[in-house]
Amino acid sequence: MEDIIFQIITFSGEAKSCSLEAVQIAKKSDIKGAKEKLELANQKLKEAHKFQTQLIQREAGGEDMKVSLLLVHAQDHLMNAIMLKDICCEFIELYDSIALPGCK
Repeated sequence: MEDIIFQIITFSGEAKSCSLEAVQIAKKSDIKGAKEKLELANQKLKEAHKFQTQLIQREAGGEDMKVSLLLVHAQDHLMNAIMLKDICCEFIELYDSIALPGCK
């Protein structure tokens, strides 16, 4: 179970990094590059979600799942990564809408 938990933490952390990098790219008026980086964040979130789903399926299948602080930490990472990605999407759209003509 710990291996799965660490995969959730790892992929969530990578998604958060990609989301923040996307905003930095958008600041440089590279909206296409920012959206590509957000797509990478989405891929990382999908991977984290696959591992989360494994745990849910195991519990739904009757396995007694011990809720540990580490599991709560992983869930917190995943939730925050999803929220950060959504917020970064908004920032990128904002940067795109205020970009000066000729800077896109």
